[in-house]
Amino acid sequence: MPLVAVIMGSKSDAEALQPTMEILTQLGIKHEVNVISAHRTPEKAREYALGARGRGIEVIIAAAGGAAHLPGVLASWTTLPVIGVPLASSELKGVDALYSIVQMPAGIPVASVAIGTAGAKNAAYLAAEILGIKHDQIRQAYEKYRSELRGDKSS
Repeated sequence: MPLVAVIMGSKSDAEALQPTMEILTQLGIKHEVNVISAHRTPEKAREYALGARGRGIEVIIAAAGGAAHLPGVLASWTTLPVIGVPLASSELKGVDALYSIVQMPAGIPVASVAIGTAGAKNAAYLAAEILGIKHDQIRQAYEKYRSELRGDKSS
């Protein structure tokens, strides 16, 4: 059963989110991937968010560019943690998406990561940190990665 949902606003976002899926796989985190547009299919976004917890999802990673409403729309329908990944898909190079994601109203939080590849990667790592609170195997895989990142010889 997947623990993480990776949601993108358009199929064209798949390449930008490839690092997210690769890291989740490397850390042994089961995930599902869906394309849901907050603007073109708002009812689908609502239904998805409302049913996510019941399907075993514990963290949602939502990526969008431009107005980037997807993370906020999903967060409005669930109390699961939502991590927003701003994508550089417009003339503003992702700054518009970043502002859209970080400016959520009080009470409907969305965690935000950096624009682009670093953000796509950090979304997976942040999901691992969140899941590691409850899932020892994920925590251990993430701690091993961090140890290797530091260059620890004992890992």
